[in-house]
Amino acid sequence: MQILSIKRSLFLFAFLSSGFLFAQDRPLGSETVIVVKPYTPSVNDAFKIRETLSASDSVRLEKKSLQYRIFSVPVASTFTPSKGQATKVERAQRVKLYNNYATLGFGTYSNILAEFYSNIEVNRSDNFGVFLTHNSSQGGIEGVRLDDKFYNTQLNLNYNSRNRNSSWNTEVGLQHQLFNWYGLPEGIQLSQEMINSIDPQQNYYSAFVGGELELYDSFFENATAGYRFFGDAYQSAEHHFKTDAVFELNIADELITTTFQGDFISGSFEEDPMFTGTGVNYSFLNVGLTPSLLILRDDLTLNLGVSLFYSLNAENSKNSIYLYPSVTASYRLGGDYFIPYAGVEGTLQQNSYYRLAQENPYVSPSLDIQPTDRPYDAYLGAKGKLSNSIGYNFRANYISEYNRPLYYKNSYAFSNGEDYSFGNSFGVFFTDLTTLSVYGEINVDVNRNFRLGLNAAYFDYSADNQTEAWNLPDFRANILADYQITDKWFAGANVFFVGERKDFTSSLSGENEVPRIVTLDSYIDLNANIGYRFNDQLSIFARGHNLLGDNYERWQDFPVQGIQVLAGATYKFDW
Repeated sequence: MQILSIKRSLFLFAFLSSGFLFAQDRPLGSETVIVVKPYTPSVNDAFKIRETLSASDSVRLEKKSLQYRIFSVPVASTFTPSKGQATKVERAQRVKLYNNYATLGFGTYSNILAEFYSNIEVNRSDNFGVFLTHNSSQGGIEGVRLDDKFYNTQLNLNYNSRNRNSSWNTEVGLQHQLFNWYGLPEGIQLSQEMINSIDPQQNYYSAFVGGELELYDSFFENATAGYRFFGDAYQSAEHHFKTDAVFELNIADELITTTFQGDFISGSFEEDPMFTGTGVNYSFLNVGLTPSLLILRDDLTLNLGVSLFYSLNAENSKNSIYLYPSVTASYRLGGDYFIPYAGVEGTLQQNSYYRLAQENPYVSPSLDIQPTDRPYDAYLGAKGKLSNSIGYNFRANYISEYNRPLYYKNSYAFSNGEDYSFGNSFGVFFTDLTTLSVYGEINVDVNRNFRLGLNAAYFDYSADNQTEAWNLPDFRANILADYQITDKWFAGANVFFVGERKDFTSSLSGENEVPRIVTLDSYIDLNANIGYRFNDQLSIFARGHNLLGDNYERWQDFPVQGIQVLAGATYKFDW
């Protein structure tokens, strides 16, 4: 049956194929089709059924008419309608700002604190300001054999002007500081007569003049210039002139910034670091140029730059050229909540007698000043906020420095009769130093009235030609708190911790000096303040320093004052 079915299929296929081939051989003729009337379908006999139903209800109801009567009864009423009024937003009382204030306070150790500030409006665009501050103490540290009083007085005058296209300001300052080299080492036995003959007092004098110019609609962004004279009671003198200028130019939606730096310093000491009486002269000129390209791409901020410095040692007729990286980058990976950042930067830092004396006022007037070459400071970190009230910043640094200044305790100089040569002053080593540091910071706004901050840093040093990184701590921590208790009461606190430090000194054994390394203990310093505002103008305050009462040594053989309490008042006013 299957074979028969196949045969039928083949026969049918052959028949149809032949018909198709035959049809292809016939020529197609032309035919004409005439349409007489298009076909239009219609419905002719359709009709609708129309039928109206008749009501056959035998029950009919008639509607009754309704009549309403109103009984008017008089009612006594005291209500009086009034027009509605929009609700008003209560404005906070505007705080009046005063242009002048004066502060005066007294405390233990015969401490005196005085401040005066005045801002005078010359016209709508110009202002003149005066700032005077004084901080002093008559001393009285327990166990100290020499006078330990100090005071610091500073006067600053400034004039600034601002208009639509530019702003500028000028500044003139004077400063007088008095310190005493009271840190006699315990290993040196001196008679009372010898101690009484020592005058440990050192006076620092400083004068400053400078200015700044800023243009708003110009490729010339801003420029600063300043000159400072610094001297002391031992005929030391230093002249320091510094200027900076910043130029900005937009090209193809990219910002190109060029920074110019000029730094000249010249000074002299009557004594040299070895106390041989030959004196020291120094003079350095540093000129730097830093072009950079700022790239902004969505959440990425990239700054590509390089710094070129020329340095001239005028005293030794030596010059050098330095090239430093200046590259920074940050990326908003999580908006404002997580921003990783990194960078590699270097610079040539000009050291000065003024900066060293401000950091350690007990240095001897016999220093060898040199600039510090910092080839790179590489860092990697992240910052942001955990919430709207908690911010953080964590960073790791790796720093390489050449000629980094380190303080060390001067030894007793037999041949020098100066009042700072009894082992009661500090010298400076310039050494090559590598530093690895880890830093963390957290700031918390608990509420509008209470703020809390915490920061800490760990350091690991490696000095090439020194046994230790003298007087540099291995750990630092600081806690800050600010509390607005009420509209009248306010308070604050500051706790800082400094880890151990190493210092170098010499002890006497007969006629010979025996060098030794001294470990300075870590310390905690607690400071607090509280105040009360009587009104917008008058307030009183009380401050406490070193409230733990530890006479720790910030520098070797230089203990600090114990518990210090100071109280005073501040008055704001207008002329």
